[in-house]
Amino acid sequence: MKLGFAICGSFCNHARVMEEYERLAAKHELIPILTDNAAGCDTRFGSAERFVERLETLAGRRAVTSIVEAEPLGPTNAMDALTVAPCTGNTLAKLAAGVTDNAVTMAVKSHLRNGKPVVLALATNDGLAASAVNIGALLNRKHYYFVPFGQDDPARKPTSLVADFSRLEETVAAALAGRQLQPILL
Repeated sequence: MKLGFAICGSFCNHARVMEEYERLAAKHELIPILTDNAAGCDTRFGSAERFVERLETLAGRRAVTSIVEAEPLGPTNAMDALTVAPCTGNTLAKLAAGVTDNAVTMAVKSHLRNGKPVVLALATNDGLAASAVNIGALLNRKHYYFVPFGQDDPARKPTSLVADFSRLEETVAAALAGRQLQPILL
């Protein structure tokens, strides 16, 4: 399978996402796609340069990091499915509103022209607040599928949601069959 693997901020989830990326890279052809922040911000969770280098090494190709690089992914039918993991509240809102302003949002827009699935693995502190409306909007849109998600720390972050990243591959398989993996809420 040719799988686009788009990565947004939510830096605290990058290590967990990298585990799934490594697992998938051993079985599938991956196309790494990154937002400007994911590709360029050094954080307390690690160096951006090392993160991108690891993604590229595992995929055996350079990461897509610009709108110009992402646009041809649709016309060339480069991917069977596209995942966005982690999908931040910011990216979720942009997708719900049709905003295309970085490599990830362009990759989604370009990929959707082929009627193929986009799998979103949420990681947002406002999933049960401001981002809830955007989850609802994309749940009802054709070709969007969600990795099952739940509250990650209800006591300290009562509106925060995060996907069960271990179910990413299973969700992609279901999406390729045209169905949303259930239960979606954990």
